[in-house]
Amino acid sequence: MEIQKKEYRIIRQKSCAASQITLDEDYNVPDSRPDVGRMIQKKGSVQIQKVKVQEGRAGLTGRLAFCLLYVSDDEERRIHSLDGVIPLDETLNLEGLHDGDKIRLKWEVEDLTIRLIHPRKLNIQAIITFEAVVHENVALMLPEDVRAAEGVSIKKQDVRILGICVHRKDTIRRKEEITLPSNKPDVEEILWHDAQIRGLEMRCGDGEILLKGELFVFVLYMGGEENNPPEWIEQAIPFNDSLECEQCRADMLPNIDLQMIQASVTAKPDADGEERLLQAEVVLEADIRLQREETFNLLMDAYAPTKDYIPVCREENTEHLLIKNDAKCRISDRVEAGDVPGKILQICHSDGSVKVDRTEIREEGIYVEGVLMVRILYIVSDDNMPFYAMEASVPFQHLIEVPEIEADCRFDMRTDLEQLSTAMVDSREIELKAVLNFNTLVLCPN
Repeated sequence: MEIQKKEYRIIRQKSCAASQITLDEDYNVPDSRPDVGRMIQKKGSVQIQKVKVQEGRAGLTGRLAFCLLYVSDDEERRIHSLDGVIPLDETLNLEGLHDGDKIRLKWEVEDLTIRLIHPRKLNIQAIITFEAVVHENVALMLPEDVRAAEGVSIKKQDVRILGICVHRKDTIRRKEEITLPSNKPDVEEILWHDAQIRGLEMRCGDGEILLKGELFVFVLYMGGEENNPPEWIEQAIPFNDSLECEQCRADMLPNIDLQMIQASVTAKPDADGEERLLQAEVVLEADIRLQREETFNLLMDAYAPTKDYIPVCREENTEHLLIKNDAKCRISDRVEAGDVPGKILQICHSDGSVKVDRTEIREEGIYVEGVLMVRILYIVSDDNMPFYAMEASVPFQHLIEVPEIEADCRFDMRTDLEQLSTAMVDSREIELKAVLNFNTLVLCPN
């Protein structure tokens, strides 16, 4: 008797690890920058430069890049910005890791504190969390039938199995140009910028992965005239794009993890040689897994009354898709400005990030709990220095509905910010409204 088999590839989690590091460094203000007086706002991002894979561990080399917007401590009291970096090294212990394995690496700046020691020295403190997951592709030999077996009775069963078709890393690069309106002055110096991709949707097409989203850009800059206050511009640019992938097919299921590795805005001259063009560029690292579910009529047992057959069986852990849910959570809250002189006159800009603190499988679905971290730049009625900023955290709870979910189910969830708006309620209070996306794949064991 010969068993007819079919090869089918699946993906499994091989190893995972998490680590948290604390940075505490003093930073000297460069000679090219004026003394630091009042700090307005700050931001930080992690830049991974090298990942060295060894047996059982991965070494990370990179840096924390920070940016500070501040008022100079001199008679002019103008707004300036400074950028700096702090090197970092970390080792993650990953059991079973071998050279050549693909690592899905995520990081997050949990907290960033910049303290003024004196006008020429800053203290930078940060807490950074790293998460690493290693997946491996496994080839299963699925028994489908028997050949040349007269008088043999067989037992078969339909089994749904989610397989892997494409597993690779790539980068998604989005670049847009913004022309300054005619009522805005030329760019002399960019003081602050934010560039984010919001509401990103991904689906599979034939030979490509289709992308749809919005590039959100904010720039605060100094114009050509010395005595004028800073100018700003904010735009949301919708886009439709694609990522080439030869093996991709429209019936595949995209399971893609994204990590921002670069966000920049630079000034460029226009056709007349004037600095009136802003070029925004965002680069995302994508861990791409394209999967497809198929149903197999598998051989489960065989019996013959005339011969003594002993089936040789081996258990394999496989999964099938329960549901793909693109859930949305709407948030609305009010926050009060801190201790600032004067009244709030205008909101310049707001940006945010989603932080999930806890997830739990419940009878009705997946319960998600976390906070939306929001940063707001606004103008107050202080002619000497009108720019101020505040940070707020808005808690949220959401239930992603998943009928028939069980405790042993597993899910992959990608969260992002689709919309964020801020409006003045009065001269001291700001109303926040946001829409969060939870793109979730729920898998069940067979």
